[in-house]
Amino acid sequence: MFHDYGVLNFWTFLAGALVIIIVPGPNSLYVLRTGISRGTGAAYRGVAGIMLGDIFLIFLAWAGIATLIQTSPHIFIAVRYLGALFLFWLGFKVILSTLRSPLKQSEEVLIRKENYFLKAFLLSITNPKSILFYVSFFIQFIDPVATHTTIAFSLLGATLQIISFIWLSILLLTGAVLARWFRGHQRMVRLANTLTGLLFISFATRLAVSQN
Repeated sequence: MFHDYGVLNFWTFLAGALVIIIVPGPNSLYVLRTGISRGTGAAYRGVAGIMLGDIFLIFLAWAGIATLIQTSPHIFIAVRYLGALFLFWLGFKVILSTLRSPLKQSEEVLIRKENYFLKAFLLSITNPKSILFYVSFFIQFIDPVATHTTIAFSLLGATLQIISFIWLSILLLTGAVLARWFRGHQRMVRLANTLTGLLFISFATRLAVSQN
């Protein structure tokens, strides 16, 4: 059925997409951290940013940018370092703001200080894990001889977005539950934020020194 729309091996794509999305990465970590420290509203703004970033990457893959990256490795290397730099900056900022904020600071003030949608969007489009997905995995399931590949890209993209939304929703709701457990224990929230910042820096370091 899916082959009629220019999609190859849809069920293989579905299984691979599930694994890739569920494997911990910067996007899921950001949503979980936001759910814990800022609540579901802020976390869903982050989810919206991530999903828009994914749509942007799907559009680039459809436009042929994926092929360009495959034939010009220097472009991907530049994007990788850009992603590492952004992750390092994000981790450093999380740690710095956590250390600077007083324990009694209200949640409303904290929410005004961060643009969750924009940060999540930038995190998504500079995430090498996402870029590799669209360059080396996503396009393998598009029939190259299909008359119109737009439908195939749209079908796979919609499938990916549904899976991503469900998984990120599970994470942010988990974060909200943990937030209720942390309520009244601001030191635990500060510790969780600091550990999250360190993990972002760890992701950045791993990207920067990676040879692949």
